[in-house]
Amino acid sequence: MAEQREIKENNAWHKAVILFITVLVITAIVALVTTAVLQNQPLLQKYKYGIVLDAGSSHTAVYIYEWPAEKENDTGRVQQTHACKVKGAGISSYSVFPGQAGASLKSCMKEAESLIPLRRHPETPLYLGATAGMRLLRMENQSLSDQVLGSVEEALRSSPFSYQGARIITGQEEGAFGWVTVNYLSDRLKQGSGTTGALDLGGASTQISFVANQDGAEKSAENTVTFRLYGNDYFLYTHSFLCYGKDQVLKLALSQQTQSGDSSVLDPCFHPGYSVDRDYSSVYSSPCVMTGKPLVSRDSFTHIGTGNASQCQEVVRRIFNFSGCSFSRCSFNGVYQPPLQGPFGAFSAFYFVMNFLNLTSDSLERSREKLALYCSTPWTQCVMCVCADQQQHPDVKEKYLAEYCFSGSYILSLLTDGYNFTSDTWTHITFIKKISGSDAGWTLGYMLNLTNMIPAEAPDTPPLPHAGYITLQFFISLLLFFFLLFLLFLSLRSRWPRCNSQTQMI
Repeated sequence: MAEQREIKENNAWHKAVILFITVLVITAIVALVTTAVLQNQPLLQKYKYGIVLDAGSSHTAVYIYEWPAEKENDTGRVQQTHACKVKGAGISSYSVFPGQAGASLKSCMKEAESLIPLRRHPETPLYLGATAGMRLLRMENQSLSDQVLGSVEEALRSSPFSYQGARIITGQEEGAFGWVTVNYLSDRLKQGSGTTGALDLGGASTQISFVANQDGAEKSAENTVTFRLYGNDYFLYTHSFLCYGKDQVLKLALSQQTQSGDSSVLDPCFHPGYSVDRDYSSVYSSPCVMTGKPLVSRDSFTHIGTGNASQCQEVVRRIFNFSGCSFSRCSFNGVYQPPLQGPFGAFSAFYFVMNFLNLTSDSLERSREKLALYCSTPWTQCVMCVCADQQQHPDVKEKYLAEYCFSGSYILSLLTDGYNFTSDTWTHITFIKKISGSDAGWTLGYMLNLTNMIPAEAPDTPPLPHAGYITLQFFISLLLFFFLLFLLFLSLRSRWPRCNSQTQMI
């Protein structure tokens, strides 16, 4: 009886221990699963927003950017989420009625209000940068330039966003921030080596920017910008040529061809059969046209196209001044330019013109051949071809269609005669519209620069650092393993045969 009672007591104790261990094992499993779930649950990403208005010479565009509230190596990770093209011409065209410049922005600003979360409106910075069109207006009439900017400022101040200012940026800023955009979007700034140069062409100016050797610093101090991005220093050569955007260059070319004051002008840069009456004032109203209007009584002339690409190249080359370089090397107009280095991204009008002409991937020689064929195409046939191909070129206006021969010829001459690209280095140029979903241009680089002045919010973080999480998981797993071993040991021990302590005598 005593032996049976002892066995029952031992079994009761074993059951209690097994029950206790089982509870511990279940608790450990629950802790393990709970920790894994909490550690790996999706984090709520916080975003900030910024708005930059690009007030160009031909039009204004509104760009919306967003980036995580935390920062990455002192540069906020910014990406474009929306772009709105303002209806009408650039704000410089409102010099006659300055008050209408601000009103023109309202439609796109309403879009921005609907796209950015309401709670973010008061903290979203809003900037406007005006480029070469407003630089020219300021040269021509400072008072009108101030009135246009005042109208724009009044309209932007009335928005729910945090208005930070409207100003005319310099050509150097336009070129430098375009370079930042291209290299940021292609992740070259993270790598810290092998950057891409930037080629920008607008309606009133053109910019070239690339990393150059510091040996030429004393020769181009006014064309030098130093950046520190992602912990790396960049010595950047950048120059902006005012009046050498594609619209102003056309006026320069026409002014040279109309000096005689004839009633008609035969222009090899326009298609054969093209004929349009133009006012002299449309050519000579720009401050870029230094020569005075011909002393003739008539107010207009007939612009007639002949479509000869080789003669067009001669017309275009006369726009540049390739003499008078006081440095070891120049681009044009006596401006120093160090040797070209690395690949280049060409955007804005460079892309739009070359893409229309289907010249974005051809060699230099092939590009010249195809352009010559296009320029010689009769005007009526050219119009019919575009009308029949509306899916490929749905928004081509007749004005731009007529100018593509001239613009293409100008781009080839600017890149080769002006910026010194050769047949060998032509392949280093990539014509780009967007990179990683963001428009190539100065505005993203501008936004990247400005985000460094915006305080970062503390991001949502995992409950444990990664090393702590791994350590905790290891010890819980180890503890669970020993519990299971101990449980197995007790289970086996209860089944072992037991010997009676008293020896039976026979």
